[in-house]
Amino acid sequence: MAMDGSENHVRGATGTTPEQIDVENYASLYTGHTKIARLHFIADHANSRNLELEALRMSLDEIKKGDNTMLFKECVEKINGRLGPGYGLDQEWIDTVERRAAQRQEKLEMELNGYKTNLIKESIRMGYNDLGDFHYARGDLQQAFKCYVRTRDYCTTSKHIIAMCLNVILVSIELGHFVHVSNYVSKADQTPDVQDPVVLAKLKCAAGLAHLESKKYKLAARKFVDSNFELGSNYSDVIAPQDVATYGGLCALASFDRAELKSKVIDNINFRNFLELVPEVRELIHDFYASRYASCLGYLQKLKPSLLLDIHLYDHVETLYEQIRHKALIQYTNPFISVDLNTMASAFKTSVAGLEKELAALITENQIQARIDSHNKILYARHADQRNTTFQRVLQTGSDFQRETRAMLLRANLMRQDFVMKGGRKQS
Repeated sequence: MAMDGSENHVRGATGTTPEQIDVENYASLYTGHTKIARLHFIADHANSRNLELEALRMSLDEIKKGDNTMLFKECVEKINGRLGPGYGLDQEWIDTVERRAAQRQEKLEMELNGYKTNLIKESIRMGYNDLGDFHYARGDLQQAFKCYVRTRDYCTTSKHIIAMCLNVILVSIELGHFVHVSNYVSKADQTPDVQDPVVLAKLKCAAGLAHLESKKYKLAARKFVDSNFELGSNYSDVIAPQDVATYGGLCALASFDRAELKSKVIDNINFRNFLELVPEVRELIHDFYASRYASCLGYLQKLKPSLLLDIHLYDHVETLYEQIRHKALIQYTNPFISVDLNTMASAFKTSVAGLEKELAALITENQIQARIDSHNKILYARHADQRNTTFQRVLQTGSDFQRETRAMLLRANLMRQDFVMKGGRKQS
């Protein structure tokens, strides 16, 4: 879920519970179908009745601006009279929209058939595109997908191909068909003369969402952190710039090593602009890198309720949090020969018993090379014998030196005795 530094935004500095979410400010970041879908997601997963009804109220207001009568009926059914007569089933509105839509569809199909008869390639492309837009507005995503894909055979310029790919990607994200998203991002990337930074940023964000969905967090992080800040609100029908910071930051923390986190996130001037919109994520990344684990985990805990109401992150919050915590534990123990579990438990705001269980699991998975003295509550690292390793390295260096010296002396003696093979001159 997106956020920024504003006091009134969906995630302010104190956003600790879902009830504190400012749904109106959150929804204002989005347009079109994703705005409605995100509001419905909040309504479906909110623990607060007030939050649920607020999301449904805003959703119904937004739906009535469009032509999706099916979604209108579904939303009214969810409200179930709890918002008063003003949010009931408006049959007159439904009938008006249905009648207008039937006329519009008939007109578009007749025009398209005429273009096909006259074999006007550009007009056929535009006809399919208009029909795709119509079905998309009506909520018939499968038909919209088919119409947009059919424009592919009638694209004559790179701009046409990019527009087709972006339309297919938009519908595929809403359908949850992320294989199509990846395929059409690749098609767009392979199109010549694609230099518009906003278009490139849209493609990276779409690819990032596809990787996030398939739990390829490192690939997702790379796409999000490489997205151009010029994206701004130009992709608000899919994602907000605050989402780029949140998704990219969390995926990077879960999957990047320390060097990558420094070079690709903290020192990345472009991505830093995204992070400025989300101070909590920015601070938790800096805390993690600076080994301020209590503060880092505190920020994560504050963000969690809001993240669990995010339509794309919901299924990944627990996994990402677990991976981030495990990386923090590994990073904490790495420099030391021994670690007092009481001190470490205090740093991670947990019990010694709970910490011991976490460390034992990481040791079993071979992620930490150590052993636990459970009686004295000390973790001992299994570092290699440095003295023996140094001694072996010195012996190997001496052996290499002797071999190279003998070879050099042999070459020098051969040259002194003129015992050198010379290539014969080629006869013409």
